[in-house]
Amino acid sequence: MYYLIAKLTKTYLVRIIDAKMMKEKFLQVDESKIRYLESGDSKETLVLLHGLGASAERWDPVIPLFNNKYRVIVPDLIGFGYSDKPLVDYTPEFFSEFFEKFFTASNIVRPYLIGSSLGGQISAEYTASHPDNVKKLILVSPSGIMKQSTPALDAYIMAALYPSEQSAKNAFELMECSGKNIDIKVVNEFVERMQLPNAKLAFMSTILGLKNAEVITAKLQSIITQTLIIWGAKDPVIPIEHLDEFVSSIKDCKFYRMDDCGHTPYVQDPVTFSSIVLNFLQNDRV
Repeated sequence: MYYLIAKLTKTYLVRIIDAKMMKEKFLQVDESKIRYLESGDSKETLVLLHGLGASAERWDPVIPLFNNKYRVIVPDLIGFGYSDKPLVDYTPEFFSEFFEKFFTASNIVRPYLIGSSLGGQISAEYTASHPDNVKKLILVSPSGIMKQSTPALDAYIMAALYPSEQSAKNAFELMECSGKNIDIKVVNEFVERMQLPNAKLAFMSTILGLKNAEVITAKLQSIITQTLIIWGAKDPVIPIEHLDEFVSSIKDCKFYRMDDCGHTPYVQDPVTFSSIVLNFLQNDRV
């Protein structure tokens, strides 16, 4: 439900999405309109990057747990959600360059950065090439090492290409690996997004960009930012066995395994996830 009629400002459109003052905004990056959510008014900024085929709403369970201490910025990646989907090659380098432009356009300086799955790889790529621009880095089940697909990832790709309530529900159930019912709102929103113009093209271009990219190991070795990696122990999309290469490649790296969680621990156990994150950001411990 919206609590305030959309108001056009000089640079973006603002809507109050709920009583917790979550603002939906849009800004221009090159020729593309980019959507993002903003909550909180702290001087410290926390940026959350979603994964493949998702949108800013994927972080809904934890945003209220962070916005008392941080200004929380949650963009729809270019090519996904309700951001524009230009006809380009969606490579990891393209995403990294895009975020430099997004941070400049939104006046974000030295944020704390959390990225999940594809968002984790993008966060790592960006931090590796802009070492002074990120205060602390958190990667959640990041892509970038795994080159072979998994049954859960295959199901998700098929749901994106042939979106229906049943295919999406099956894919999300496999990804979470919890045996619990998936929120039908999450399922329906995914189906709706994948039916938007150019959504499937951007999705598949990203898949090809990831497949053709070199593994991220060499770039990880240049990350000097304090880093925490969080991984769901039951992740069937990017299995936890890929954790070791990330941890051994990043100089200053801690890790935390979330038992009984699949690919999105911040959705499955947001209280534990936020506690781990806040301890690391504020106290350098997990």
